[in-house]
Amino acid sequence: MSTLIVVDHPLLKRDLTLLRRRETTHGQFRQIVAEAAAILAYEALRDLAVEPIPIETPLEPTTGYRLAEEIVVVPILRAGLGMVDGFVRFVPEARIGHLGMQRDERTKQPVDYYSNIPGGIESARVFVVDPMLATGGSAVQAIHHLKAHGARRFTFVCLIAAPEGIRALQEAHPDVRIVTAAVDRGLDENAFIRPGLGDAGDRIFGTGG
Repeated sequence: MSTLIVVDHPLLKRDLTLLRRRETTHGQFRQIVAEAAAILAYEALRDLAVEPIPIETPLEPTTGYRLAEEIVVVPILRAGLGMVDGFVRFVPEARIGHLGMQRDERTKQPVDYYSNIPGGIESARVFVVDPMLATGGSAVQAIHHLKAHGARRFTFVCLIAAPEGIRALQEAHPDVRIVTAAVDRGLDENAFIRPGLGDAGDRIFGTGG
């Protein structure tokens, strides 16, 4: 079974509170998502491999380190785009893939509409990002898609998760680590996370009601 990591950080608790508030504007919401994603990214990137390299300080030679793995960040469109900046502030050299999926409101299942995946993903550390892990359908299908492209090492990073989505992702992909800021109560009859934070895509981009 895959590892579930719930990041416990006071700044993340503050950010989640602001994201949940109905009166938070879309501009504020977008900024806070990026800040919260950076905290999650810091934790998700903790186990990256490094390799020693010789460097010169102003005083003498010494040994430094560089990342030994290529990093690929794949947001699930569209809401996942709001989390990308949180990763690239730490690894600006990361390559960015894109997977477009939208939920069929009748079946509640994800429907693919776009894919652009970097080459060389087979040997990279892949971080799939989406603010919400609700039913788990989009996450499961996204990782199926990436595995078909040869990717093998994954972390799924989200702001909030429902127990149903966690179970679905763990059952379908027990090799995928999950990093989240909170596990909420569960899903309602419309497959929305409760208490949740609303529709993350609409709130990031200022669309919807």
